Amino acid sequence: MNDAAASLREAISEATDGLVDREHLAELLILAAVAQEHVLVVGPPGTAKSAVVRRVANSLGGRYFEYLLGRFTEPSELFGPVNLNKLREGTVETDVTGMLPEAEIAFLDEVFLGSTAILNTLLGLLNERQFRRGHTHMRCPLRVCVGAANGLPEDEGLAAFADRFLLHVFVEPVADSRLEDLLAGGWKVAQHRVAPRANLASLDALNQAVAAVNMDLVRADLAHAIRLLRQANIALSDRRIVKSQQLIAAAAVLAGRSSATRADLWPLLYVIPTSAGQQGAREALRDLLADARHPLLRAVVEEAVQQPLARVDRLAASADLLLGSPDAAAAAPLAEALLREMDANFDLPDLPAELAERRALLIALAKSAG
Repeated sequence: MNDAAASLREAISEATDGLVDREHLAELLILAAVAQEHVLVVGPPGTAKSAVVRRVANSLGGRYFEYLLGRFTEPSELFGPVNLNKLREGTVETDVTGMLPEAEIAFLDEVFLGSTAILNTLLGLLNERQFRRGHTHMRCPLRVCVGAANGLPEDEGLAAFADRFLLHVFVEPVADSRLEDLLAGGWKVAQHRVAPRANLASLDALNQAVAAVNMDLVRADLAHAIRLLRQANIALSDRRIVKSQQLIAAAAVLAGRSSATRADLWPLLYVIPTSAGQQGAREALRDLLADARHPLLRAVVEEAVQQPLARVDRLAASADLLLGSPDAAAAAPLAEALLREMDANFDLPDLPAELAERRALLIALAKSAG
């Protein structure tokens, strides 16, 4: 399990190399794939939604299907054309070769523009991993489907379809303060071809472990979290509440644990379907999520809970990179910046043990260059 999780960490790093402020999205895709749930990404055009999914898929390997839907998209463009030879014999069969029913990872852009026929067929594929059309009935190998849209639909029917994506994540354009990073990263992405760093066997092995996770220790905390959300007028359907356990168990597995703990409750934030609801939940669950952290999914936990302990694993990893750098002169100013971030998040008596020794070494590094 640890080897499988480590390979996924490498896949995330490979996929997000050069992409600014999108590592949390890549990590959420990995969590969803291990839990075998689906993700809805909401954000304006040009915010690297498709780029992240495509690069994660390339880093994982497997069959990938991507399509931009429009109001005139025909079902055959996603699911495949009718087999004409079979049709002449009176059998309506679909040739799914290279199409969505054969995909292991899928990305559907502007997913809410699909016709009723497309969305109805998608429901069976998303919920049951089954494709039914005419005489064609097949089991689909889909691990995760990512739907993307510029905004949440107001139409009641489309909102019900959006609810089939358990995880909702909202992305915004890169902030002004990181425009230089965006330009440098964008140039790097254009020159770098993503290499496979993991495989779907890793996902499958971890997914099998999800069902064996002991949820007893976290169930009372999860129920308390739901009550706090209801008090804050943040409603979740019973179905989403129950299925959130799959994500919490997947987070525990990816952290190398066989029992879920309070530290694994953070995926509940992404089960909340609206951006305003997620922001309200951060405040309502602030104390309950104070212990949230993850050794593998560092960026998404930090983004979710926005609290000091969630930053520990990233700070430790960043420190290790600087301390292992062969160029001490170049690493020194970065060490000083990292020390400032540590001190901004923790008073010295409260500094976690895994950061205390690294902090001392960073101070020595900064002084040596001076």
